Amino acid sequence: MELPAGLSARTVETERLSVHVYESGPSDGVPVVLLHGNLSTGRFYDELMLAAPGRYRLIAPDMRGFGRTERVPLDATRGLRDWADDTEALLRALGITRPVHVAGWSTGGAAVATLAQQRPVASLTLIDPVAPHGFGGVRDDGTPCFPDFAGSGGGTGNPDFTARLASGDRSQESPTSPLNVLRSSYWPPDFTMPPERESVLLDEVLMSETGDDGYPGDAEPSENWPGVAPGTRGILNALSPKFCDWSGLLDVEPKPPLLWVHGERDVVIADGSPWEMGALGQAGQVPGWPGADVFPPQQMVAQIGALVDAYRSAGGSVRRLTLPGSGHAPFLDAGAGRFAETLYDFLDRAEDAGT
Repeated sequence: MELPAGLSARTVETERLSVHVYESGPSDGVPVVLLHGNLSTGRFYDELMLAAPGRYRLIAPDMRGFGRTERVPLDATRGLRDWADDTEALLRALGITRPVHVAGWSTGGAAVATLAQQRPVASLTLIDPVAPHGFGGVRDDGTPCFPDFAGSGGGTGNPDFTARLASGDRSQESPTSPLNVLRSSYWPPDFTMPPERESVLLDEVLMSETGDDGYPGDAEPSENWPGVAPGTRGILNALSPKFCDWSGLLDVEPKPPLLWVHGERDVVIADGSPWEMGALGQAGQVPGWPGADVFPPQQMVAQIGALVDAYRSAGGSVRRLTLPGSGHAPFLDAGAGRFAETLYDFLDRAEDAGT
């Protein structure tokens, strides 16, 4: 695996699993841990890592179920706590005992918010995170549309996309081809990723574990629309509101400085995301939708914003950045330069305030 100059990779043995890790910066630098999202790896952060000031040591692991990390089943009933615990085990294996700066994107955002409830962190950066009450099947206040959380979890994954992911499909023949999903969902369709970098990122996506223990996970039948409820295994069940809830971040004391970054053109984490069953039902893509009174499209950005506002009201220091030209991964697309500048300024301020 050829890496850009300044970026290294290795496998670290922890008490929980063998973790593949990307690193940059000095070994005695201020540690910053970057957790990737669903259907990606730590490699997605390479350019952001190489843009870091020299005081920082960047650590970007491939999380359980993705990339080159050991294949160990994910217990979805713990939400993202497996990911949080894996990160803690990695830090112990690396001999890092001080509070670290943590940043998480999408699924990784829910994981770092979970981690911050388990151990002190120096700062917390949420990059288009999964909403505080999980992904899909919830009302504005986070209560489930149905008691069994139908309409969320492993049964909501697109089977054609999953099959193409499992087969290593690199074609452009279908909207559900992984390459087209990258182009339409990770960054805005009118953003052109350099072909060589796009190929590398596609390689990383295609390493995702599929099936009941990976993407999308297992499912249970339901009498409620759309006929499926969460199972107990795999990544989409870990993101179901039945198991994923990081709203307890409000109770953390002392509260770490928080940066929330949102790509304004994000279609994955959005108010009415086309990846979510309520929005798909409303658009007529999933038959039998019971209507907005029963199963409204999830207002994800509004839910995140409400929690961030409550965090500030509870005494937390909050910084917000909305990037108009960016999609779901603002560190990759048209807003990448501004994102990096904001992130490292935020980390500098948090580090200087804590020393």
